[in-house]
Amino acid sequence: MKDTSIIMLHKFLASNHKDLIERCRGKAKLRFEPSLDRETIDHGVPMFLKQLEDILRFEQTTDERREFESEPEPTPSGTDIGRAAALHGTELLRLGFTVDQVVHGYGDVCQTVTGLAVERHVNITADEFRTLNRCLDNAIADAVTAYARNGEHADGSRKGGSLTGHLDDFSNEHRRLVDIAANAYSAIKTGNVGMAGATGALLAHALEELRLLPQRILPEIRAAIQEEAVASEQGSRSAGSAARNDKARRAAG
Repeated sequence: MKDTSIIMLHKFLASNHKDLIERCRGKAKLRFEPSLDRETIDHGVPMFLKQLEDILRFEQTTDERREFESEPEPTPSGTDIGRAAALHGTELLRLGFTVDQVVHGYGDVCQTVTGLAVERHVNITADEFRTLNRCLDNAIADAVTAYARNGEHADGSRKGGSLTGHLDDFSNEHRRLVDIAANAYSAIKTGNVGMAGATGALLAHALEELRLLPQRILPEIRAAIQEEAVASEQGSRSAGSAARNDKARRAAG
């Protein structure tokens, strides 16, 4: 019978930091071009592992929980891991990566940690596993949000004013929310996160915002239509009056 070591997970992460990064890089090679796998791994994985190590150390040496244990926020989470994941997602978007690649990248970290622990006969406690999954969930949710916030169709500004401006606002906001919902669902479908965490809350929030979007923007569109109709009618009257005056001047001359 093999011995199973009793070691705190944060110590296991610290002592195997380089090995974990190399294994994650190996998994990334299966999805990324050779020239890109090192860049994406070196950009986010070491920071994620270090933050995970810090959170585990904190939670294993106190009775508190640094990350929220109550109802998950729809993001941004306000956690160190969440903020770093948002920056990571933004940078990878700039480099041309898809959100699906980012989600799988974070999944690789957790699979690599658990796989190496099994290989080294190190137990991961239920509390440690919950923390691991919660941090993964927060990171994925914030990375998805960052993608939607920084995508080509989401510059954060509203045009408003004219009918065309209001229609553009509706289109851009609708596209942004659909992207969030689709990417959150895609992340959940991988099996790395579930519906009960931050990514599930993000999906629910996006769907609720989609439901309310027509109520929020359609009144503005109707008002813009009415304003343009009034302006068009006034323009027609002015043009007609000018034509009649011109006709009268010619007749008098």
